[in-house]
Amino acid sequence: MERKLLMKGKVKEAYDLGDRLEFRFTDNISVFDKIIPNLIPFKGETLCREGVYWFERAARMGIKTHFLEYQAPAGMICKKVDILQPQQITDKSKNYLIPLEWICRWYVAGSLYDRALEGKVQAESLGFSAGHKVVYGEPLPEPFLEVSTKLEKTDRLLKKEEALKISGLSPQEFEDAREVVLKIDEDIGKSVASRGLIHVDGKKELAFDTDRQIMVIDVYGTADEDRFWDKACYEKGEFVDLSKEYVRQYYRQTGYKDQLYEARDAGREDLPIPALPSAVVEETGRIYIKIFELITGEKFKPAEHC
Repeated sequence: MERKLLMKGKVKEAYDLGDRLEFRFTDNISVFDKIIPNLIPFKGETLCREGVYWFERAARMGIKTHFLEYQAPAGMICKKVDILQPQQITDKSKNYLIPLEWICRWYVAGSLYDRALEGKVQAESLGFSAGHKVVYGEPLPEPFLEVSTKLEKTDRLLKKEEALKISGLSPQEFEDAREVVLKIDEDIGKSVASRGLIHVDGKKELAFDTDRQIMVIDVYGTADEDRFWDKACYEKGEFVDLSKEYVRQYYRQTGYKDQLYEARDAGREDLPIPALPSAVVEETGRIYIKIFELITGEKFKPAEHC
């Protein structure tokens, strides 16, 4: 079958197969919208197989997805949707990527904590009582769902009104999409808790199918899209990240993250991201394999090529 490279992303490649797409997951790793100049052993395969695991669970819950078939070791065949710019979208458009990213948070962590500390997010908007001091790592009273842009150069958080305008979603479709995201996230949280993980937060991408029904696309519930903590450590007051957050923390500790965002805020060019030390690469590879086993309940064994 002829394969035409359609998209080469930071960590994933998409090939056009005519009426379908083939996704290939690489061993590249990206943080802060920067590709790190290292390869992480088995990263692509573990992410792909985690994605397949959640798609199969979604199907059993009656949730539509674009997933069709696993291609060992690090690929999958999926339905193809159109990529439309916001000005091309109408309330009659079908079979297109909804240009939003849905971020669902269950605990205070990452950029949410940073914004709360800076006063950009108020405790009341997170479901806490007035005057509550937000603490890193505490569970949110209710899931906190945000949407950001998908097709812009860098992600930008949106208010509901703008999200509706650029996505072509009606208010009811927006609520339907929200319910799909929450249903998936609730399933992830319950599933991984039984294997010693806490699902902290994660992101989802959605599309309309040929009948303008919502379906989940890309992948989710993986060590790249989501944040997981070790449950036993959390109960002792420690935050042990079993996800890409381990790498983010490395760049925070070196000062690179602050320097990068200072440059961006000042309108200067992005700073090149330094390579990871070999010890960090090895540990990151171990984390990806460990989290695969905790997410799926399977012992990792490299898959044979198709």
